Amino acid sequence: MIILLNEEMKSFEDLASSFASKELSPHREEGDRFPFGPFNNDILAKAHGVGFLCITLSEDLGGIGQGISALCVILECLCRMDASLGSIIFTSTLSQEIIIRAGREDVLRNITSSAGGPKDLLIAFPAYSNPSEHSSLPLATKGKNGPMLSGAVNYLVLAGIASRALIPARISGQDGYSFFLVDLSDAKVKISDPIFSLGLHACPAADVKLNNAEATLIGNEGEGKTYFEDASNMMNAAAAAMSLGIMRGAFEDALAYCNEREQGGWPIVNWSEMKMILADMAIKMNIANMAVSEACHAIEKKTYGWNVCAKAAALHVQESACHVTTDGIQALGGYGYMKDYGQEKRFRDAQQMKTLLGSSPMRKIEFIDQLNVEG
Repeated sequence: MIILLNEEMKSFEDLASSFASKELSPHREEGDRFPFGPFNNDILAKAHGVGFLCITLSEDLGGIGQGISALCVILECLCRMDASLGSIIFTSTLSQEIIIRAGREDVLRNITSSAGGPKDLLIAFPAYSNPSEHSSLPLATKGKNGPMLSGAVNYLVLAGIASRALIPARISGQDGYSFFLVDLSDAKVKISDPIFSLGLHACPAADVKLNNAEATLIGNEGEGKTYFEDASNMMNAAAAAMSLGIMRGAFEDALAYCNEREQGGWPIVNWSEMKMILADMAIKMNIANMAVSEACHAIEKKTYGWNVCAKAAALHVQESACHVTTDGIQALGGYGYMKDYGQEKRFRDAQQMKTLLGSSPMRKIEFIDQLNVEG
């Protein structure tokens, strides 16, 4: 990535690329069978061991104290091979960032200091939606020992592998919504079987029902939208980096195949039609790279309009990834539709990525409304 301007970022790229090659590549097809096959806990444990689950947490909170650039470099490298682990990291990091913006660093400190393994660190969240778009959030009431939640959360990402969840809920008689931390092992929390989704199969999600489950209020009552938007402003760059990784993986596999596959006595990469397909993929990929790099730079420098820059990058790169993965399938011909070649998985993953942080159409509407207000 263009943002690799120093040795520290290069070391993160090397680490993530090596991890993807050694740990993700051999198990990509196996992981894509989940939930009809086992979840690979070993990969999750190794990701925890190298610090991928606490990238942006400061060292005093038990993390490795890196910013958005390091997060994006790592996610982009992982998603070249398999975006599911990237989605796990993204979801838990989003939860962590929301909790930080709510001023509850003490909660994160307690989680990291007492964690006995990766599942104790992960925090589930409905990452493929915007809580503001839902009219039927769980209801929070006051109990003897504190808040209690009742209701349902559909497609709670990491439910089933995380110990806790950050749940958006409404408080009766109040506007807006609030965030609550819930122990998913509570007997009053019912988790469905894992949901078989379009893509990102090895990033588990499930529907959850709560019946007066005990919860901890995170931040101020009714301020959930503010915390979510503040965290999303930064995490838009991470979402874009994940889609960039999918694009790069699709292009690299397509180029390698076209150099090896022969037709008419020479590699098909020499055919002008194939050169056009590969060129379109490469152009979109490089533009996406620049968009992610500029978004990271704007976020870290807090330049004017950095939040708009990051959101635009996410919307553009996610859309481009769908086109690039389609071309990636075409470049491989009939093999492109076969699971053991990886291109059709990238196509499905790219489509699902468009729903990160909320549906794409709604995010576009919010984007133009934001531009109109700021303009």
